[in-house]
Amino acid sequence: MANDIISIIDEQRGNFCAVIADNGIEFDRERTFAIQALQTNDYLCKVATNNPNSLRAAVVNVAAIGISLNPASKLAYLVPRDGKVCLDISYMGMMHLAQQCGAIQWGQAVLVREGDQFELRGIAQEPVHKYSPFDKDRNLRPVVGVYVVVKTDTGDYLTECMNIEEVYAIRDRSSAWKAWVKDKKKCPWVTDEGEMIKKTVVKRAAKYWPRRDRLDKAIHHLNTDGGEGMAPEKDITQISQDQIVAITDLLNAMEKTWDDLAKVLTSNFHREIGNIEDLSQDEGVKVIAFLNKKKAA
Repeated sequence: MANDIISIIDEQRGNFCAVIADNGIEFDRERTFAIQALQTNDYLCKVATNNPNSLRAAVVNVAAIGISLNPASKLAYLVPRDGKVCLDISYMGMMHLAQQCGAIQWGQAVLVREGDQFELRGIAQEPVHKYSPFDKDRNLRPVVGVYVVVKTDTGDYLTECMNIEEVYAIRDRSSAWKAWVKDKKKCPWVTDEGEMIKKTVVKRAAKYWPRRDRLDKAIHHLNTDGGEGMAPEKDITQISQDQIVAITDLLNAMEKTWDDLAKVLTSNFHREIGNIEDLSQDEGVKVIAFLNKKKAA
């Protein structure tokens, strides 16, 4: 792997530290995990070389969302998608975020197969799902649906269900699936379909869980930069003070003013940006990455 790829990651230390959402996420550890991912995936490394800005954004998103790339945890990964390096978050990563930020006590996503007995028992009660885990033929039967059940801090159970047709409708809108259909490019919907089905129901269910900023950011990221197909909800979380300081410092270092930047952002974000406080946190991440690119040019 070329040294310039490692340099791109190292250049993000300041931006990474400016937006950390979880103090347990450390730059040096995530740097190591990112380099490991690039070293073991030639195609990912090639995409990073051709689109270094996407690598910069993915590394910063690790901090902004507060999710680790530790391969042992299987919470999040760097993946090539649409010519970009993207931060991908597994369904286990989303459940981890929900628990860590206090939205839920625990949760479980489960596939329902043909022949299973599944019954919803009403609001705030756990569902009934009966099947034999020792049935050797069960895993060969078609998946007919999926559900996720979580327990809230108040002790209530929240259950969200999707039939397989609903899941596949969302799958069909994802960029990864479209690439598979068109060019047979490697796709998680083919290699890890069960995990993707669970991830789809978790993303939809999270809309009804107690709201937490980090979880909202993760879902917004997956639906937009992650290209996973669900209609994104507009992020309204105001830019953080740390992001404001980082943007201001970059402008000063470049001898630029906020007025100079506001004109560019108004054009790029397709809405009037008058003050720095008009930005959301997601937009703040993008602005920091944009300014770093300009500074390095």
